[in-house]
Amino acid sequence: MEKNWENILAPYEQAVTELKVKLRGIRKEFREKNEHVPIEFVTGRVKPVDSILAKSKLRNISLDRLESEMSDIAGLRIMCQFVEDIYEVVKILRSRKDMKVIVERDYVTNSKQSGYRSYHLVIEYPIQLVEGPRDLLVEIQIRTLAMNFWATIEHSLNYKYQGDFPEEISDRLIRAAEAAYRLDEEMSSIREEIQEAQHLFSHGKRTGYTINQTNETPRKELHDD
Repeated sequence: MEKNWENILAPYEQAVTELKVKLRGIRKEFREKNEHVPIEFVTGRVKPVDSILAKSKLRNISLDRLESEMSDIAGLRIMCQFVEDIYEVVKILRSRKDMKVIVERDYVTNSKQSGYRSYHLVIEYPIQLVEGPRDLLVEIQIRTLAMNFWATIEHSLNYKYQGDFPEEISDRLIRAAEAAYRLDEEMSSIREEIQEAQHLFSHGKRTGYTINQTNETPRKELHDD
């Protein structure tokens, strides 16, 4: 009997939608408190059916065990400016009462052999359906913008080469991953200065004023509507 994938995946779509709203709510809270926002932006998706089938075959997961054994049918990515923000977000998610962290994998400190870095969480997230409550597994990947750029390129190349990279490409990817992480480290070293500048810029945008470097009286910026 053919499965009704639309019905199977609908709860996962709901989970992704709800979590995106909640994570964006966290961003709003930080902004309203006039504090540094550890979440730059959030994306989410439900795994396509062909990818689910391919992974279930690869991992030998029967289709009736997908809900309990495939943790990334629903997935979210949280992008951060700084490495320190990643751990702040992890701390926030651990403390939430509306989800339960059940698996953590720190590929930021312990990168994969390929050079991949990210922080992975698998959470148990309760949703409310017409037939009652249901707990679903959701994977959340938390990474910096530099890590995300590298991972996006690596994913595209992986699709092209089907995981069998030429040695030269593999070596270059590793060097690129190291360069991306050095960039993150450099940004972290001047994080306070960057955050101060962003705070001044954001405050100036909200008030419509800018302050020049000679500490003169703030002047009104003219903007075309």
